[in-house]
Amino acid sequence: MSPYPHLLAPLDLGFTTLKNRVLMGSMHTGLEDKAKDFPKLTAYFVERAKAGVGLMVTGGFSPNIEGWLYPFSSKLSSRFEVGRHQKLTTAVHDAGGKICLQLLHAGRYSYHPLSVSASRLKAPINPFTPRALSGFGIRRQIRAFVRAASLAQRAGYDGVEVMGSEGYFLNQFTCRRTNRRTDEWGGSIENRCRLPVEVVRQIRAEVGERFIIIYRLSLLDLVDGGNTWDEVLYQAKAIEAAGATILNGGIGWHEARVPTIVTSVPRAAFAFAAAKLKREVRIPVVATNRINRPEVAESLLARGDCDLVSLARPLLADAQFVQKAQEGRADEIITCIACNQACLDHTFSLKRATCLLNPRSGYETELVSSPAPKPKAFAVVGAGPAGLAFSVEAARRGHRVTLFDQAAEVGGQFNLAKRIPGKEEFDEALRYYARQLELLGVTTRLSTRVSAQTLAGQGFDAVVLATGVTPRTPAIEGITHPKVLGYADVVSGRKAAGQRVAVIGAGGIGFDVAEFLVQPSPSPALDPARWRREWGVDETVRSPGGVEGVQRAVEPPARQVVLLQRKAEPLGKRLGKTTGWVHRATLKDKGVELLSGVEYRRIDDQGLHVTVNGADRLLEVDTVVVCAGQEPLRELAPALTAQGLSVHLVGGADVAAELDAKRAIRQATELAFRL
Repeated sequence: MSPYPHLLAPLDLGFTTLKNRVLMGSMHTGLEDKAKDFPKLTAYFVERAKAGVGLMVTGGFSPNIEGWLYPFSSKLSSRFEVGRHQKLTTAVHDAGGKICLQLLHAGRYSYHPLSVSASRLKAPINPFTPRALSGFGIRRQIRAFVRAASLAQRAGYDGVEVMGSEGYFLNQFTCRRTNRRTDEWGGSIENRCRLPVEVVRQIRAEVGERFIIIYRLSLLDLVDGGNTWDEVLYQAKAIEAAGATILNGGIGWHEARVPTIVTSVPRAAFAFAAAKLKREVRIPVVATNRINRPEVAESLLARGDCDLVSLARPLLADAQFVQKAQEGRADEIITCIACNQACLDHTFSLKRATCLLNPRSGYETELVSSPAPKPKAFAVVGAGPAGLAFSVEAARRGHRVTLFDQAAEVGGQFNLAKRIPGKEEFDEALRYYARQLELLGVTTRLSTRVSAQTLAGQGFDAVVLATGVTPRTPAIEGITHPKVLGYADVVSGRKAAGQRVAVIGAGGIGFDVAEFLVQPSPSPALDPARWRREWGVDETVRSPGGVEGVQRAVEPPARQVVLLQRKAEPLGKRLGKTTGWVHRATLKDKGVELLSGVEYRRIDDQGLHVTVNGADRLLEVDTVVVCAGQEPLRELAPALTAQGLSVHLVGGADVAAELDAKRAIRQATELAFRL
């Protein structure tokens, strides 16, 4: 019996059969943009094809220069570009996989001055204003899509996905928000969706019947001026009639002010839209967004909410997701925690996408997992993210690893992170690491404080210090006052904060602590319906875009909080590129006061005395929580060196300027590959 009978069931498309219901959703890795990186992109897809993914979709390739995401980014418009794709598709097919190429025209999201759109309206997230296309220009764009699809077929792809969602070019035509035209391409929904319908119809006429055409349809625009459900449904049926094979549900525009893919979004929070569509069309429907575990996918498919599930970042996190599910090893899956730190933050910063928990992702040709030529014995001190990452990878390569930590459980700072409302997914990372330690035979010594002398006598070839950080104590008069608490004590629950709280330090930890203090328990992230009410998402989709005119039901804050920083710059400026706005919006909703350019004068029975922009102020608070940075915790290093042991510093023990799990895990993983 299959552990996930619906997820692992084949899907007959008539002219071809998918081996299971997993669609690897499109995600730009940064390897698509240069010919020299295609061998790396090929290895990336081959690894996932070998592990049984039913159908994969590439990152977006523009059908012409006008549709570029940015200058010289991925494009398929010339027969001279076909060769590199043929090598990729051949390798994927040899590995038993199927793959479609995504055709993505960025429209007004194009980050260059040649951008075009339905109307001359600048996107709020782009400095370039697009040129409004003429009727002739629109027909040129259609021909570009058709030519790109034909080239993809010549390159050996099993199909194409036409990107009509997320606020890109085709979506810009379908919505009144961006389509102000009065000709045959604007006005009524029939006219507004004429362009995508013609794109699909003409592609089908060009490629024939035995070629997959996925259409990425925006089910929820999540912006004012978006489509109503009746308009979405009209598009879906028109696209189906035009010859699409599969409808893939898209959620939200890039400019939307509703989060769709960050950690705080509940699992499968938007699957209701796919379920609503599936009842109305005959072709397969894909559910997407925050489906990160096989049991979540199985439940959606078993209920009949969809025919396939789209897993993009989950397959970035773990290429073997499907294989592990099939073999009954779901507890070994590296679960995507939707942190965005190494994937989407990288993509939008023009860096190669990878995964915080799996630094090999996107680096399959550089971090080649192979047995160590000569197994060694390593002591790892500290079972936080860096220590866990090194221990697992070193043991996987055949080294003998003993992991020490003075705490009673593994995880380090992740044990605090998982307690932050909306970051409960971090517990999945600890589940994965704990299981790997068990399977790989890592000797674990918890509740153990080690010394250089004890380590020196145990025959270790080297010691990896992953001891993390110690919080920095700022030089503020009264910092030892009883109302002053450290962030670790507050978040762990060892000490309770009062009802009026000042948080000193507005880095990532400061924002986390502020959210911990204001969010009621349990977190809305654990209740999809409650979360949708809080963000004003209309499940009936009667409202345009699913949000227009909808009143948000923001719950009152659990405490009154002030967040402060010394730097005279906007708070949260240095948070993640794709997640920072969510944290800032959440604190604003909860009435958190944000103060920058602060001089801390003293803490006493009255509260926290500060000077802000030259004006003295007393914050009458019950508690002051200090999140003022960290210092590396590595006093063991000199003593180990004196004992003649080789010492390697990783994670916060090496650099503690800001807690950075992405850097810590990558550094530890790369060290395990080198030693």
